[in-house]
Amino acid sequence: MKNNKQIGYGLIITIGIFALSALAGSILNLNSAFIPNSFVTHTFMLFLSIGMIYSFRREVNYKISIPKFKKIIKPILLGLLATIVVNLFIVAITGTMGDQETHPVLLNAHPFQVFLFIFIYASIAEELLFRGFLLNILKPLKAKGIDILKRRVSLPVIISAVAFGLAHLILITTGVGGLFILRVVVFATVLGLIAGYYQEKYDNNAFAILVHMAGNLFGVIGAIMMSVNSYL
Repeated sequence: MKNNKQIGYGLIITIGIFALSALAGSILNLNSAFIPNSFVTHTFMLFLSIGMIYSFRREVNYKISIPKFKKIIKPILLGLLATIVVNLFIVAITGTMGDQETHPVLLNAHPFQVFLFIFIYASIAEELLFRGFLLNILKPLKAKGIDILKRRVSLPVIISAVAFGLAHLILITTGVGGLFILRVVVFATVLGLIAGYYQEKYDNNAFAILVHMAGNLFGVIGAIMMSVNSYL
């Protein structure tokens, strides 16, 4: 019963933190040409996540440390490969149905803004919530899971990945199309599976953050390409 309550609290708190953070980002306008409103969202997410990790420190048992270089090569490369393969596959399908949209963040952002606020800041804030807090508080379910490509993927990894993917449904508020949202949700879920798998394997939130950054790297590249094209 104690474990069931712990899991329930974890899911409710995660949803609450995400909802409050998104609401804060929509209400608090910084009126800054450089700092996007997403900075408010991720700042709330970051500090609320830290607060909950501390409040539930016995159940969460959060750990983060700088990993050895040899150990991060495979997770980063897998994150990059998944980003390429999943997006190419989904674009090949949805593109035939009219999905040619670009992520709204990239439309008006300078590459340095994408690098600072998405590649670095968003990766850290989102991983503290979905893997640092949620995955860790779901540890009582670790014995349950399924095999994916000859790898055992636990239920906490799956739940945190699905929650992370579904959180991107918030893109509905930006006015982008359904096919584009579907693409982002599927990609985020797959990336979340990889991030969660390696965090659980090494019991270190740094691995999830690095995998997330690998997934966001192509956003930086896309912003650079769009910036170059604007000058041509």
